[in-house]
Amino acid sequence: MNSLADSLALALHLILQADANLLHIVTLSLRVSLSACAVGVLSGLLLGAALAVARFPGHGGLVWLVNTLLALPSVVVGLVVYLLLSRSGPLGHWGILFTPTAMVVAQSILVLPLCAALGRRLVLEGLRDGGDQLRSLGAGPLTSALLMLLHARMGVLTIALTAFGRAVAEVGAVMIVGGNIAGVTRVMTTAIALETSKGDLPLAL
Repeated sequence: MNSLADSLALALHLILQADANLLHIVTLSLRVSLSACAVGVLSGLLLGAALAVARFPGHGGLVWLVNTLLALPSVVVGLVVYLLLSRSGPLGHWGILFTPTAMVVAQSILVLPLCAALGRRLVLEGLRDGGDQLRSLGAGPLTSALLMLLHARMGVLTIALTAFGRAVAEVGAVMIVGGNIAGVTRVMTTAIALETSKGDLPLAL
């Protein structure tokens, strides 16, 4: 391509013509990321709610760990999942390495601490405003936390959208555990990285 305009024009043509390769990449990306979010958001919110109300030895350390994992490099997650799922790893008998399932596992691990940290903060803020009223009605700590999550639906939606953005933009982890195999595990981010390195800007765009 001689210019960015030409690349954009061809990219638009691929979209309008519903290119089969492009559609498969986009569909797989959405399926993997939405599946990972379903797992990560649900488990993360439950963990965050529990951390907001529970008090036990090591509670502060666990909260610190969850917050620290927000900065966990994605390639580290990919490497750990790869080692676990490889043939010589403890979970190698599952046989899911270099499949979309492995990518879902990696993305779920990445979004879980994000949802847990944000969910904990959401519950704590809600309990500051309405915790006394819930306790006066006989609600226990965990019940109060879950009710706060149900009440703060817009906050939960924001957390879910943030998690989806984190998952769908992932490159390193899915490249390691998925292998970027054409027609099998190639998603939008890995396709962009590959096609850009090849100089195929229309498909990358």
